[in-house]
Amino acid sequence: MKGPGTAAGSAAPAGKRRWRCVAAAGAAVALAFFSVVVPLAVLLGLHARFPSMYLVDESAVSVYDGSEGGSWEPIPTEENDTLQVNNTVKEFVLPTPKEWTNTNGSQSDTVIASPIQQDTVLENSSLLNLLQITGTYLRDSFEQGLPGDENGKSCQLEFGSYCLWSVEHEEVMKDFIVKRLKDQLFVARAYYPSIVKLDGMENLSHEMKQNIQEHGHMLSEAISDADLPELHRVNMAKMDQTIAAAKSCDAECTNVEKKLTQLLDMTEDEALFHARQSAYLYRLGVQTLPKSLHCLSMRLTVDYFNASSDMEHSDAEKFGNPAFQHHVIFSTNLLASSMTINSSVINSEESANMVFHLMTDGQNFYAFKNWFIRNSYKGATIRVLNFEYLQMKNLGNGIVDQLSPSEEFRITSNSNALTLNTLTRTEYISMFGHSLFLLPELFTNLKRVIVLEDDTIVQRDLSLLWNLDLKGKVIGAVQFCQVKFHQLRAYLPDFPYNSSSCIWMSGVSIIDLDEWREHDVTGIHHRILEKLRHDTEASWRSAALPAGLLAFQNLIHPIEGQWVQFGLGHDYGLAHGAIKKAAILHYNGNMKPWLELGIHRYKKYWKRYLPRDDVFMMDCNVNP
Repeated sequence: MKGPGTAAGSAAPAGKRRWRCVAAAGAAVALAFFSVVVPLAVLLGLHARFPSMYLVDESAVSVYDGSEGGSWEPIPTEENDTLQVNNTVKEFVLPTPKEWTNTNGSQSDTVIASPIQQDTVLENSSLLNLLQITGTYLRDSFEQGLPGDENGKSCQLEFGSYCLWSVEHEEVMKDFIVKRLKDQLFVARAYYPSIVKLDGMENLSHEMKQNIQEHGHMLSEAISDADLPELHRVNMAKMDQTIAAAKSCDAECTNVEKKLTQLLDMTEDEALFHARQSAYLYRLGVQTLPKSLHCLSMRLTVDYFNASSDMEHSDAEKFGNPAFQHHVIFSTNLLASSMTINSSVINSEESANMVFHLMTDGQNFYAFKNWFIRNSYKGATIRVLNFEYLQMKNLGNGIVDQLSPSEEFRITSNSNALTLNTLTRTEYISMFGHSLFLLPELFTNLKRVIVLEDDTIVQRDLSLLWNLDLKGKVIGAVQFCQVKFHQLRAYLPDFPYNSSSCIWMSGVSIIDLDEWREHDVTGIHHRILEKLRHDTEASWRSAALPAGLLAFQNLIHPIEGQWVQFGLGHDYGLAHGAIKKAAILHYNGNMKPWLELGIHRYKKYWKRYLPRDDVFMMDCNVNP
């Protein structure tokens, strides 16, 4: 009795030890598996079914109903669920207003507007490499439209400014011959079953089988053209001859047609997959804050609280004195706003007479304050304000409770003539954010201000703009008559407006605050917002377009277009002569000059105002 009991007792611990070893080995294998699969899944966009960071898709295009009214809900469209990257992109898409189509005689105009922004922190260098790899696959597709584009939508309509970027940055294909070998192999496999069934074609079928095996062996060991063996051209010539001989035979066409149709469908699906993947990576790159700029903001914030010296201004008496030239900038981008201020004072004849009111949020307030007290700007006075603190302390109107800088909208218009030729225009329109409609309440003692956006560079003295006679109007701004109110009717609520009025650009504007108060522009803006849905961040940001257009209706004094050169953030075709003559450069669009994906030929106008010897910039490797 005792012996068997002891044996069983000793066997049980041994069994437990074996199970522990098996469990430990299984855990190690599982850990190794997930360490490889999870990063790959994130890279390929397979994590679309899980919650992710929120980004705004600047090039999202949805199909909307044709009814008029205030509803801003898009109609759901069917998508290919097998394209995981497309599903990932859809997760980042803002709900946009309805597409409105106006048909008049032989032409119809379609205008689609989508908001864009830059926010999340990410290092862009790795994205640039991925984009150059995936983007070259589609370099020949954009002029004729992309595969699967049944509605004939242009590339820019579906993918935004990525189309322009990909054409400018196309690289030579490193696997051109490999792809040709794959095409030969597929065609040969399509013909082979039919050739084998023919009488008297034993030699041809044997030769085709041998060529198929040789091609398969070469492609199994080659990824790029450099990996191919020296005799690959001989094999290609042999395969060409074999395929030509097979085509001359009286073979059954059903199988060949089926295979070639399959090849076409696979190629179209692959091209569309790569297009969506590349466009997603591009949007991720242009909508994120570079890691170096995030580092700069964090270092300045920490240094502000570690500094022992007094960091307050001695020119506080200038802040509310209307005798000085007052400039207002709403921004959360430290480097961009400092470039706008630096360019303004360098090109000013009386920089000591300039006062800049820089409005930012609580997260960036101390970094901004530290930067502008550490740096001097030719005697100009810089005042940094925390919008959230002012809103909580003084305003408290409940309409705008957080900083809302100027918004940008990608507006694409199509003109379809009877000849079926389609002329597509894509522009990036900047519009006041909701926070800017509180200017009279934020600056109660001022009578006039110049509002600059942080993606502008000033090349001339702004005294002429400051002294401009607005002829009783509230705001002086550049009008953009290529898009008019009637083309945006689906975006405008039930509010009276002149359908032939031009829209305007908010990159730079001169504002008469007394006229603003007299016309109660802030009240008009609030009443418009009450008619619009803004229960989500997406609808709140989208509401900036109709609110900005309608609030200033008939209150805009047009500024000559020579004052501002637009398009440096999306248009590759601008002439350097026009850029040099302009008083102000506006980098409207996705490709901002501080991003690696910015347009390089325009960066020099922005980088000339970049400080070179700042210790924080050197530590954070800030070099756009």
